[in-house]
Amino acid sequence: MEERLLLGAHTSIKGGLEKSLLRGWRLGASTIQIFTKNSNRWQERDLCHSESVNFKAIRHYLKIGPVISHVGYLVNLASKEEIIREKSYHALVNEVKRCEILGIDYLVIHPGSHGGDGTYVGIQRIVRALDRLYEEIGEFKVAIVLETMAGQGTSIGSTFEEIAQIIEGVARPLELALCLDICHIFAAGYEVSTKNGYKELFEKIDTVIGLHKLKVIHLSDSKKECGSLVDRHEDIGKGMIGTTPFRWIMRDQRLKSIPKIIETPHDKENLSLLRTMASEERGDDKFEKSNN
Repeated sequence: MEERLLLGAHTSIKGGLEKSLLRGWRLGASTIQIFTKNSNRWQERDLCHSESVNFKAIRHYLKIGPVISHVGYLVNLASKEEIIREKSYHALVNEVKRCEILGIDYLVIHPGSHGGDGTYVGIQRIVRALDRLYEEIGEFKVAIVLETMAGQGTSIGSTFEEIAQIIEGVARPLELALCLDICHIFAAGYEVSTKNGYKELFEKIDTVIGLHKLKVIHLSDSKKECGSLVDRHEDIGKGMIGTTPFRWIMRDQRLKSIPKIIETPHDKENLSLLRTMASEERGDDKFEKSNN
């Protein structure tokens, strides 16, 4: 039996959490990413029992998975302001609890921004927050996935070394994983648009973090050039990255079992293009080096 293509989009929960699954299904998605609450507000929400039951039942019926949650944009575990760090920590705790109730597989978080206090200080704050999370909550099933960033301002996570420092710094490094955002790493200076750059990118991931740690991929082109440090998403093939690297990603056998989520303006068109790329006859551009 042919392994199914793990490709989907970030879908809205407007009208109810279960609507995100239906929106994904209408797009032909096999996997989706959602926010479990308003992403731009601190206000929390408790899930009622019926929400959880409906979400799980519809997900099972539609056979959508993995399901990925993205933590709200206000969360900043590295903030120089203690009050923001505390609010961020409690928001993360509540997010983990919602993910557990809903049976969500992965929780993507932005590492954070140090606000001028320096990368080392910011990383130590993130590590302390994550250690506190695991100590206070104990065991939970959702995997926390650190997203690569574009390098804007004082953000942390625009290099794999910074992500590795967080993973290696926590008391339970096996619990953390990597989300590779293609637009972000291109903006951060990783030249993924050339064949050598693509090969070097995944060699870098494998050397610094380990390819086995890569659990989620975000697919978007970039409005800005490589090394711009500016996070501006564009439709696939219409930005500075171009079409070819996305074709490599869709054909790369090492990445076949990793859910790929588009974060682009036009979901339907971009998903259709990526499916076509995945089904095309492979030429000499395949990257099938063993992960072992």
